[in-house]
Amino acid sequence: MSDFDAIDALLAAVGPQAELPPPDVRRDLRERARLSKAQVARTLGVSPSTVGGWENGRDPVDETRKRYAYLLDGLAAKFSAGPGTEPPASPPAPPSPSLSTSPPPPSPAEDESEDDVESLAVPEPCVLCGSPAGHRVAGFAQHLDPADCRSATTPGTRPGPARESSPAATPVPSAPAPEPSAPAPETAASRGRSGAHRPGRPTGPAGRAFQEPHGPGDLIGETVRAALDEHRGDIDAALAALLKRAIPDAMRLLDETRKGARYDIVAHPWIPDILRKQTSRGADQVWEARPKWTRRELPPGRHEVTALDINGAYLSALKTHLPLGQLEHTAGLPHDRRRAGVHLITPPEWEHEAVLPNPIGNRDEPGPLWVTEPTLRLLLRLSGPRHALCAPPEIHESYTSGATENLLEKFRVVLKDARDAAIAADDEVTLEYVKAMYSKFVSTMGESNYNRELYRPDWMHIIRSQAFSNLWLKALKAHDEGLTVVRAMGTDELHVIGDWHRVFPEGRGVTEVKTKDVYTAGSGETGDTGETGDMDETGDLSGEGK
Repeated sequence: MSDFDAIDALLAAVGPQAELPPPDVRRDLRERARLSKAQVARTLGVSPSTVGGWENGRDPVDETRKRYAYLLDGLAAKFSAGPGTEPPASPPAPPSPSLSTSPPPPSPAEDESEDDVESLAVPEPCVLCGSPAGHRVAGFAQHLDPADCRSATTPGTRPGPARESSPAATPVPSAPAPEPSAPAPETAASRGRSGAHRPGRPTGPAGRAFQEPHGPGDLIGETVRAALDEHRGDIDAALAALLKRAIPDAMRLLDETRKGARYDIVAHPWIPDILRKQTSRGADQVWEARPKWTRRELPPGRHEVTALDINGAYLSALKTHLPLGQLEHTAGLPHDRRRAGVHLITPPEWEHEAVLPNPIGNRDEPGPLWVTEPTLRLLLRLSGPRHALCAPPEIHESYTSGATENLLEKFRVVLKDARDAAIAADDEVTLEYVKAMYSKFVSTMGESNYNRELYRPDWMHIIRSQAFSNLWLKALKAHDEGLTVVRAMGTDELHVIGDWHRVFPEGRGVTEVKTKDVYTAGSGETGDTGETGDMDETGDLSGEGK
């Protein structure tokens, strides 16, 4: 069937339209026809995020533009013919949650860890563990206390956030099974977006043909198995092929995990000049606050120093406050926790350089600088009454949008579960593939020729800065627990003196750390470790998490 035949089957076909209607009309026509972005995308041979971009103001070109105009003209003709001609074939379906426009503003949160929390009259399955949860966070039913999520049990499921393993040779997590009391059989049409029936809510239209038959976690396992089959079990060849496709595969996984999400997001927004590279090989004006610090003096005597490796630094950093829509400029306003973006600040003086790195990293020039949301929130936290380590930063102007901390949470959990399963099975192919997916996803969402589906340099800076902030907070925890912090480097390297096992759990999980090196320093030495595997300047995590 040709492209035009496919559109004819969707609309019953009318003639092409010379010009595209305005973006809001494009979206209105699709929603009136009860078509998801995924349905339109598959028919036109593009991604759902591309359709979202068209509905946000971007225009397709060449043959794709003609086909899109043909589709829109057919929809407009059907609706202009009268109410009796509205398409009856497709039952109501919520619009696909991949990248789109007009984000509804998040509701205020009393605490930054509780983003848009609402109580549920009838408990719904938690998106992380499948057990009944009494709250919904950013549109997802979740346990507010991670301990509840770890300890909860329901019939037919096992405790904890990990998904059930696939029965295939490569153990990759799959979507949670439906509740035993679900009245409908387990199908893509009868399941909720989390893969489980949600009591008290519609089970969804039976004809939602655009849904995948398996949960998003299966995409990773299926892709790995297909690559191994294609290369006849040659691990090196299969891994090389998987690494080449890591970016588009990550985007596909993002689209799958965004289905049913409450918020739409803008994939290609207007970007202020401060987020644009000054030259083709240069940098923009945003400072990521990457730590690169070595303690000047150690306590007297010789000391055994342990270089700790922080697992899954970028994976953990996907949980951060991300702006949903186009950034808006403000000046002279205090920080709003319901929004996120980049901020021009004058940082406070840091008087603890002898024992802890500066939270804004090593900066040679004084004065105001543009920082990201995680850096600003870290400074505000450290200036508060609990820590009182510095004065509050002075905010001069900001570019922000309504935000949520859970935007990429389902995406992160699927990757984390696949990573955990791969480590448990000693499956290096899946492990390296997953690591490439999340590290390249972060590094190419800015000005990159390798990812044209998502242009969010603000997200890239925010996620990387969140990883740096997470490392800094680990350094603070080590210091507060009586360890001597010797070095903090990049996103994943922390050197300490003392019994670190009582402070950090050891292992390969994303909440654990492992030993990278052990060496002796002291007696007048500065504690310089030499080269112990710093992350390179591009942010490549090729050595992280192994």
